[in-house]
Formats: sequence, C-alpha cells, structure tokens
Amino acid sequence: MPTDTLADEQVREQLNTGTKSVADSHRFDEGALSRWMRENVEGFAGPLEVRQFKGGQSNPTYQLVTPAKTYVMRRKPPGKLLPSAHAVDREFRVISALYPTGFPVAKPFGLCVDETVIGTIFYIMDMVEGRILWDQTLPAYAPAERHAIHMAALKTLADLHNTDYRAVGLESFGKPGNYMARQIDRWTKQYKASQTEPLETLERLIEFLPRTVPEDDQTTIVHADYRLDNMVMHPTEARVIAVLDWELSTLGNPLADFTNLLMQWVNGPLAAVPDLAAHGIPTQEEYVAEYCRLTGRSGLPDLNWYFAYNIFRLACILQGIVGRVRDGTANSPQAAAMSERVPTLAAAAWAFAQRAGA
Repeated sequence: MPTDTLADEQVREQLNTGTKSVADSHRFDEGALSRWMRENVEGFAGPLEVRQFKGGQSNPTYQLVTPAKTYVMRRKPPGKLLPSAHAVDREFRVISALYPTGFPVAKPFGLCVDETVIGTIFYIMDMVEGRILWDQTLPAYAPAERHAIHMAALKTLADLHNTDYRAVGLESFGKPGNYMARQIDRWTKQYKASQTEPLETLERLIEFLPRTVPEDDQTTIVHADYRLDNMVMHPTEARVIAVLDWELSTLGNPLADFTNLLMQWVNGPLAAVPDLAAHGIPTQEEYVAEYCRLTGRSGLPDLNWYFAYNIFRLACILQGIVGRVRDGTANSPQAAAMSERVPTLAAAAWAFAQRAGA
C-alpha cells in the first residue's frame, strides 16, 4: 500500500504553498542582508521586504522582494546541524555550473560564506515564476496535460544525466564510482545520529544493502531529490523552467536519481491511481522505457534493490527530521508526525529487499 495517500498530498500542498512571516527561530538582521546585497548583487536596490516560504524542512528559504525585482535566498538553518547537511554552498556551485548551459535552474546572484552577516552562510538566486505542482496526480489538469507534464519532468532529468560534468567544471563535485555504497553509509550514519528508538527492520536493511549493492555503471550529476514539487513548470506549457533544491546533489549513479523519481509510482501518490492510462499518467513501464531511450540504455537491472534503497533513504531522511525535533531545530508542527512514518517506510523497504533476494 502507498505510504502517501492523495489526501496527504493535498494537505502537503496547502501546508507548503506560498509564503509566511519569518519564523522567530529563522529571523536575521535584514539590514545586514540588504547591505551585503547592495555590495554583491548586481542591480540590487532596496527597500527590501523579507518573507519565508512555507515549504521545506531543511534549508530555510526566503522571498526577498524589492520594488524592481524579487529574489530567493537559501541559507543554512541556525542551531545544531548534522555533519555535511544543509550544504547551500554546494547548491550554489551546481546551479552556477548548469545555468550557462541552458539547463533549467534559477539564475545565481551570489554566495556569502561569512557567517557574521546573517548568522549562517547563504546564497541569492532569481525568483522563477511558474507552477509548482505539489500533487503528483495533477487533479486540475486534463489527461493529455498530465502525460505531457510528467514526460517533461523525465526529459529534464535525462538532460541532467546526459550533461558532461567535466565540461561544466564539476569534476570535483563528488567522487566518481562507489556512489550507492557511499550513500548507504551516509544515510545509515544520519539515521544513527538522529535515532530516537531502535528499529529492527532498518537494522536489517543496514546489513543487507551494503552487502548486495550493484556496481555503478555510470557517473553523472545527480540531483538526489528530483520530483515534480522540486521544480517550477512553465505557467502554461508542459516545460520545466527551474529545478530547485539541489542540497543533496553530487556526482553519482543516475539510476539512484531515476529510481527515486520512479518511487512516485511504487510507494507514492501515483500508486493510488487505479488506472494510470485513463488518468493520463505514464505507466511505470512507459517511464522506464522512455528514460532508457533518452539516456541510451538498453534496459534497467532489477529495480527491487533500488526501490528498497530509496525507501530506506527516505526513512533515514525523515528520522533526521525527527532528530531535529528532539534537538529543537525543526520548526514545522508536521515534523513530529514524521516519527510515525519511519517504521512504515522501513517495513516497505524491507519488503522490496526480500523481493531482491534478502
């Protein structure tokens, strides 16, 4: 059974759409930011109005409104942080490398690594106006539009994987090879650092996944959190105009990226759609075939291992949020509810691991 229902998606959209006043724990010296932007962002002119986007559990994201232009700021959150988490400087590096190629990312304006300005490092990028589609089932659209939107998202991911990372200056953005093993190790460490209670199912996965990891056959730029609600779609066309939230991006196995997107069909809202073809959503088989065509693959290996890994990874990410609640650095009232989802996800991951031979 899907762990995300269609009702969950609708609630998530309501909770994450638009802006709000800046949360007390995420306030900063707006005058200091304005002075920094005046010196470092070409064309900036105040006065500056600051709002906080509702969405996101990780890096606080702000809308910066001026009379002539609207910007977006991403910053590390204040407080105790997990090692290597909230890497906004890496986000800035990858969008700066991709923007000149024409790949759809927001225009980057500047990175500040001086924590004395607003308390943590941050970067400024353009505000891209368009549609953020929170509900993957696209209830407001006709079947043909639904199909076109999902295929546009897939083509953009394939374009990312087909980008020569060396040619865009990202040869040192990650370690080529052994990506899956390193990711399992990373998320295992995050789970253990955030652990609030022992989970036998996750412990079994921590033993099984590294022992059975498939060989990485390619190295590409990977986004690592690619889905419809992490991109901006053109206001009227089925075309991606900005991919957002590059915090987890690196060099790695593109199949990790693609199968993470495919999870919407396996353990997400699209799994609850009774007739995908009638609804206009591409089937899982159609999505796999098109990705292979766009990236020059003859086929994909058994997907069950990748599905087990992706659900395990999500469980560890949510456990990280639970740990932030424990440490007092998570602000969303929904964050506490994440603890209930972790065991459910762990069980779903183990079911796929068993299909993969566990």
